[in-house]
Parts: sequence; structure tokens; C-alpha cells
Amino acid sequence: MIIQHPDLGPRDSSEFVYKGDAELLFRPKRTENTDQKIFHDYLYLRNNPAGKHCELWYHEYGDRSWLVVTRDTTNHEILKVEHVEDYIKSYKAK
Repeated sequence: MIIQHPDLGPRDSSEFVYKGDAELLFRPKRTENTDQKIFHDYLYLRNNPAGKHCELWYHEYGDRSWLVVTRDTTNHEILKVEHVEDYIKSYKAK
């Protein structure tokens, strides 16, 4: 699989390490009233979608950047690649 790095161009996926669902970027706020189930779900429960999915990838054998790769899990087609910072900005703007 080829990942189109926003700065470096096309890179083989072997340079990257998959780190999980991009939703992990949005950790629940911890307060005295925070339900422990919220943290349990955040830490241990993951969706396994068929179709469009946003994933965290770390460029371990490259520039060590964090990317969000949006891809179709049914055919591995990569729809979008962006830096984590840009993904967070666009996510919050929704």
C-alpha cells in the first residue's frame, strides 16, 4: 500500500506503523464526575468498520510525523492523508 505523505510524497506503508482509530486523538476530559465507563470504552472498545475510516499512522522510518489516513477498509483505497494537526483543526471546525 502506498501512502501519499503530505510533505514527502508517495511512501510505502512499510515505513509507517498503524496506531489505531483517529478517534483516539479525542480523549475524554477527566473530572470527578466522569463516568469510568467512558474511559473504559475509550481505552478498550474499537469500531471495526467496513468502508470509510480515519486511522492514525506514525512515520517511524521517515520523518517521524503523525498522519491521519482516511481509507476505505473494504478495498484499502486511500481517500485522504493529512497531518494530525490539520485533521484536528478540520474536525473541530465541523
